[in-house]
Amino acid sequence: MIARAPLPVVLPPYRDELLSSWIIRHAAFYAISPKDVLRHCLGEAMSLRTVDLRLREDQLTRLGYMFATEVAYIRRMTFVNVAPHLHRFISPVPVHACTRCSVAHTEPRPVFRGEFTAWRVTCKACGDFLVHPTASNSRSPVSRYIPLALHGEHLIDEEVERGVRTWASPTAIARLLLMRRLTFCAPGAAGHWRARMLSSVIPDLDDVCCGCDLALPSPAYPIMPIHLRSAWLAGVATVEQAGPAMLDILRSQMLNNNPIDFGETSRKPVFNGVTNLTRQWQIMRESASSDSRV
Repeated sequence: MIARAPLPVVLPPYRDELLSSWIIRHAAFYAISPKDVLRHCLGEAMSLRTVDLRLREDQLTRLGYMFATEVAYIRRMTFVNVAPHLHRFISPVPVHACTRCSVAHTEPRPVFRGEFTAWRVTCKACGDFLVHPTASNSRSPVSRYIPLALHGEHLIDEEVERGVRTWASPTAIARLLLMRRLTFCAPGAAGHWRARMLSSVIPDLDDVCCGCDLALPSPAYPIMPIHLRSAWLAGVATVEQAGPAMLDILRSQMLNNNPIDFGETSRKPVFNGVTNLTRQWQIMRESASSDSRV
């Protein structure tokens, strides 16, 4: 690689700004393309998505030198510490916004890392509740689940950002809840195709989805719309609190075989009798019901 001097002018990054956004702003400042910035800094052109997800350690070090910035700070502007199999939870486009942190009257507008984290209902930078990126005044039909959703948000955030989990993988539970559920209506009945495992935990979710003519995302692409995300995260928290027996109950209701690895680390004996399973079911439903009244 040809040795190149650091950038003569480095624009200060915004709090929680995504690395690709910072590169785009430098490209605009120098009146060149973002790929030209990368070619100057790294000696090669790559997609901005790759910059945010898959930089090598030597590339991070090189960018730190070119931008006169600590490598640790450069790393925090990316998702390189997120395990590749969890990249499915990182949206390729912004899926929400924070009204407090958004920066107006700036071109190009800085894009924040938190705008792509599809498992959050609050802004990690300031703690405010997130809103739809274009319809900031829209009210969520499942906002009553927010108290429990905050726990679900914490569980998934701990696993995605730090690799920390409890007795099972919260992200695997989140994907399980998006799988199709066995129903007792005719296959051609209205709404049959909408039935997901999540509605076993959040009973009124089917009605909400039918009311807004919306289908939930698939387990392969779990990018939940912000106005329904509280119900999804509340479901994750409810299953995690109910324990392994509840996971088995949900598995038994799945329409197809389950390919998800839950990484369970402390499984206790389950299926010791109908009474135990029924009690686990009651715990889950009571938890969801009590939090919905908060």
